[in-house]
Amino acid sequence: MGKKKVQNLHPARWPFFYGYVVAFMGTIGIWASVPGQTIGVSAFTDPVKDALGLTRDQFSAAYMVGTFVSSLLLGKAGRWFDRRGAREVGVISAFLLATTLILSSFSNVISSGIVTVTGFHHWLVPFAVMVVLFFMLRFSGQGVLTMASRNMIMKWFDHYRGRINAFVSISISLGFSSSPLVFDMLIRQWDWAGAWRFLALAIVVIAVFMWITYRDNPEQYGLVPDGKSGSKKAARKPRPEMKQFEPKEAFSTRAFWMYSMMLSFNSFFITGLSFHMVDIFTSAGLDREEAVAVFLPISIINVGVSLLFNFLSDMMPLKKLLFVMIGGAFIWVIGMVGLFDGWGLWLVIAGAGISGGLFAVLNSVTWPNLYGRKHLGAISGRAMAMLVFASALAPFLFSLSKSFFNSYTSMGWLGIGFVIIVFIGSLKANNPQKS
Repeated sequence: MGKKKVQNLHPARWPFFYGYVVAFMGTIGIWASVPGQTIGVSAFTDPVKDALGLTRDQFSAAYMVGTFVSSLLLGKAGRWFDRRGAREVGVISAFLLATTLILSSFSNVISSGIVTVTGFHHWLVPFAVMVVLFFMLRFSGQGVLTMASRNMIMKWFDHYRGRINAFVSISISLGFSSSPLVFDMLIRQWDWAGAWRFLALAIVVIAVFMWITYRDNPEQYGLVPDGKSGSKKAARKPRPEMKQFEPKEAFSTRAFWMYSMMLSFNSFFITGLSFHMVDIFTSAGLDREEAVAVFLPISIINVGVSLLFNFLSDMMPLKKLLFVMIGGAFIWVIGMVGLFDGWGLWLVIAGAGISGGLFAVLNSVTWPNLYGRKHLGAISGRAMAMLVFASALAPFLFSLSKSFFNSYTSMGWLGIGFVIIVFIGSLKANNPQKS
């Protein structure tokens, strides 16, 4: 009986295309990474720093260092994904994330224990503890678990890749946007340590289902992307056979760097905006409640743009989508410059919504569409490392802007310069499949 049940889990034996199971469970896997994402960490910032006796600047610096170190290893994690597959990499990273959350829930105890043993009473002790924990948290959560789950979904679809990513992106957006409320409820119910332990348990349960359902390439099970025989439209108009780029080949193309730089821009600015959200918008004349509410219209625009352009990504060149994202980013940073003069708020909202919506599209479909699926882990891993590195710098650089210039306007000017450079560089960022 047990053997029969195992056989029934074989992807080819399902009554419908197993890629839909992959898309559903991959989305759950990305949801499970939320405690390692910036939006998940921010909910715990105040209670954890207070328990450890760290200032906000010290806690932010620990976050930056830990995130930076994690970005250095994501390229290797991508190659690990190519060798071992989504199932093994995803499950191991989920268990590592759960273990990290358990350790983080005892961070004040660990810090106090080190002080007792060494007799070294200094803020560097809890700082060092949090650097290590942030490294593990960001590497396993934002990095590997997210990458493995997203890449797995993209491998199971070809002609329908954008359309599937539309629904995945909306689900992820809704899950991520609701997580601060859920985490705050858990913290009020069980304190910050209890909340992290509850989340660790939930991730362990999810990891078990990941082991049961995660599968790597459809070809291993006698299937092809999009279904057993692909779509009827695809059968009539098959795509030319794709070149499977080696990582070194991909990294030598202009397209890789332009797309990666634009995605990193979004990662940098949305992290900085999120981390200093209240201070940025209250400095611009909003009260605290209005500042927090700014992300609601951004999310609405984000979801609408993501839904539209995910569908269009199956039918139009990605380069056009890249330029739409660049346009949204330019509106965003122009708004940052005018935010503190009273005219930039809605430009920030519109620009962040457009850029964020295109980020959800291009961060998923770009790498398999331009470079093939064979080395997807190594190629997307390098891009992910750049994104994580950018997110590591953002809180600190935004803070420096406020300290030196008493406003965040300088970040807007920095962004304008960066977007112009990417725009010029992207003019010749053509699809390497057609080169």
